[in-house]
This record gives sequence, structure tokens and C-alpha cells, in this order.
Amino acid sequence: MILAFETSCDETSVALTEGTRVIVNLTRSQMVHSEFGGVVPELAAREHIRYIKPMTDRALREAGISLHEIDAVAVTYGPGLASSLMVGLVFAKTVAQLSRKRLVGVNHLEGHIFSPLIDFPHLRPPMITLIVSGGHTELILVKDWFRYRLLGETLDDAAGEAFDKVARLLGLGYPGGPRIDRIARKGDPHFVKFTIPRIKRGGLDFSFSGIKTAVRLLVEKNPPDWVERHRADIAASFQETVVRMLLQNVKKATRMTGIKRVAVVGGVSLNSRLREVFREEFEEVYFPSKEYCMDNAAMIGVAAHFRLQAGFESPLTLPAVANLELEYEN
Repeated sequence: MILAFETSCDETSVALTEGTRVIVNLTRSQMVHSEFGGVVPELAAREHIRYIKPMTDRALREAGISLHEIDAVAVTYGPGLASSLMVGLVFAKTVAQLSRKRLVGVNHLEGHIFSPLIDFPHLRPPMITLIVSGGHTELILVKDWFRYRLLGETLDDAAGEAFDKVARLLGLGYPGGPRIDRIARKGDPHFVKFTIPRIKRGGLDFSFSGIKTAVRLLVEKNPPDWVERHRADIAASFQETVVRMLLQNVKKATRMTGIKRVAVVGGVSLNSRLREVFREEFEEVYFPSKEYCMDNAAMIGVAAHFRLQAGFESPLTLPAVANLELEYEN
């Protein structure tokens, strides 16, 4: 049984897991950032400090267990906001020391890779995994657990970041992803023909800065009342183009590798149009359920379970690494 913590950005999350089974998963999103149009690191850290202890008490209470009954403590140690990571890491180390349990540091991206196992516990590599979130867009060949090959990544903005920026241009507010998804259902996805960029250096990389700029230029050259009248159409056209950009590279990856099993994880994997299109295109595609798409401690606990099985354990000197990367093979 693992007590897990996730505080890499603006969600405070505490979970108790056993293997791939989630006993309790509590996640609190920080709405304090909405008026700033993005996450403010100092406010995020302050909110984590305020809620991590009472959420831990509640998780243990709901599970009906004490600290001494757990087997290990898991925590995200990167990548993410340094100040947010530090809150979770220091708290997890303290709990591990007090309870005399093993500590397991987990890469946040690896947590997302393991997130589909909560709903599909028999899912196993090899598979193509697309991580799409506010901070990351990476296309990964998962050869086996802890054996990864990077196939492609964003050269500029992450997909979720592009959603947030375009939502701001359209006056939809923050967070942008769910708001664009919602309004796009009322719009015409073919209203504007945005261009899917050709990546000159080849491969399976992504670029989202061009479409973000195209939306900005469209908004700037037209009167506000026109933009207001066609906001849903612009949102739908933008969303459709991003989904097609993601789909294009995942299809290429399946052809290149011969692997047909696909997993799509991270906050953007909640997008309804993305799910619809990918389910039409792939016979075997896995999406985590809603609460495990967003940053959550349950996925950290599940990843830690497999790490412990493989003999991994972290020292109490484990540092927070804001720019932590997955260890890739060639």
C-alpha cells in the first residue's frame, strides 16, 4: 500500500494505492490562478502548503488506515514548478521518516504513462504513448516499463499551452482547454482552414506556435463583433487542426514501429473531439478516466508500485528537479 503525493503544478493531490487499485484519490485544483490567466508559482506553493496536510489526514481517514499500515511513500520530484515540487517532496520525506517507510521519487511524466493502468490494469507494453498537457507534448515508444524511446516532442508550445493562449485571445478565460472544448461543440470546424505545419527537420515533432499566431492574426484583423459572432467557429477550427496535428504523428508512429496499441494521457486527453477522432482511427486506444487525466497522486502511486517491484527506491536526499526528463533509450 502506497501513500502518494503530487504537487508539480497547481493541483494538490494525495492518494492511497495498492498495485493498480486506487483506494483513495483526492485532488484539489487551485482556482486562485483564474484571475491571472495562468499559474502563479508563489500562489501555487502557498496553496499546496495550506492543503497537503489536511488532505493527507482525510485520505487516511477515508481509507480507515494509519500511517504505520502503509508500505511506502511516493512523490513527484519533477518536472514542474520548483516551489510546488518542494512542498510535496519535503512533506513526503517527512512522512517517510516519521513512519520509517521507503521513499519512491516518481517522474511526473512517468506517472502519466502509468495512468491508463488504473482503468486498464492488464495493459502492458509495447505501446505508443502520447502525453498531451499544459506543459508537455511528447510522443513516446514505451518498449517496456522504464524503457522509453522519444519519437517526437513539441518544438515550442505544448498543446495545452496553445489551448490556454487561444482561449485567452478569444476571451474565454482560464483554463482554456475545457472552455474551448465546450464552445467548439457549437461551432463549424471547417470555418477557418488553419495550416498544419511541416516540420523541416522531419521526424515526429510538433509545433503549435504557428496556429496560435494564426488565431491571433485572425482576431486582430477582424472587428470585435465579428470575432464575437464567430467565436465558436474559430474555436472549433483551432481544435480540429490541433487534433489532426496530433493524430497525424501518432499514425506515423504506429506505421514506423508496427505497434498498434496507443495510449493518450495528460490533461488534453480529456478533449472530447480528440477522443472521438482517435477512437475512430485506432482499433486499440486507451484513455484514462477523467480524474486520472489531470495531475493526480493515484498515477504516482501506481508508477511507484512498479518501480518498487523493479527494485527502485529513493534516498531522503532526493532533490526536486524542475526540468527533469525521462530517461530515453536510442
